[in-house]
Amino acid sequence: TGSSDPYCIVKIDDEAIIRTATVWKTLSPFWGEEYEVQLQPSFHSISIYVMDEDALSRDDVIGKVCITRDMLVEHPKGYSGWMSLSEVDPDEEVQGEIHLRVEVLGSQGSQRLHCSVLEAR
Repeated sequence: TGSSDPYCIVKIDDEAIIRTATVWKTLSPFWGEEYEVQLQPSFHSISIYVMDEDALSRDDVIGKVCITRDMLVEHPKGYSGWMSLSEVDPDEEVQGEIHLRVEVLGSQGSQRLHCSVLEAR
């Protein structure tokens, strides 16, 4: 139909911790959602999956972005901007990008992830 019903899942080290609302019938969703969660001091990566909700079958993965601990160390004030989606299934071509703001707050012993899932296209 030329549109999707997108939502995002944020995972820390492959554990799903956040799910955004679904934006119905669009290829340019706007979420504008902000989250703050505790981080384990030993976390390795934050992955954001853009999904397509499907009432009749399993939801499809549109694409994902991965932000490693090292990337966040390189951006001590956080990362903000558009990131290209990469494929989850090597047989699927992925086009699109997501606009995020990701920041680690606090000290080594008590870190929090501040994540804003803004929009996609």
